[in-house]
Amino acid sequence: MRRAALLSLAALALAGCGTGGLAPEQADVADGKLLFTQRCGGCHTLREAGTRGSENNPAGGPNLDAAFSGPKGEGFEEDTILQVVHDQIKYAVPPMPRNLVEGENADAVAAYVARVAANPTAKVALPAGAGGNDPKLLFQSNCGSCHTLADAGTTGTIGPNLDQLKPTLQRAVTQITNGGGGMPPFKGQLTPEQIRALAQYVVKSTQ
Repeated sequence: MRRAALLSLAALALAGCGTGGLAPEQADVADGKLLFTQRCGGCHTLREAGTRGSENNPAGGPNLDAAFSGPKGEGFEEDTILQVVHDQIKYAVPPMPRNLVEGENADAVAAYVARVAANPTAKVALPAGAGGNDPKLLFQSNCGSCHTLADAGTTGTIGPNLDQLKPTLQRAVTQITNGGGGMPPFKGQLTPEQIRALAQYVVKSTQ
């Protein structure tokens, strides 16, 4: 069923829908990675981005590496995958919001996903100044789909609203490390340094 849906979308793209023929090299995949991490990573797993949304969020979207492994294995070109992703962004089916990113931003996200999904050797650097260990990015990509936090611009409702909860540093470190109450543990997925930086960010943002 998933493969049939992807093939159908690909056929629409090849017929001229979607980006209007945008080629992968025309989009900024570095910006696409940053935008994907901020806007999509809380719901979607993608190895290259380091996001585990579909693993950690029961309401999350598909694992994109798994979703595109079949089409890529069958020889679908990168520009076709790009247009498929672009159409999925533009014509999203709830609970995914439509036009989560638009215009050049949508082009960049689609090009990034097309480049790296189901590609175990792909590597894309974030834009200059956007570090992969930035605690705000870590929160957006790992926690934002479940938690509301104003500073991160996230509005998840599966877990507690952290602006209201205002956890202590020790409580945040323990919860992120061990999970509990429906939240998965991040021990082994994030380093102790990343967990502490993430906890410090949450505490600072809710003071």
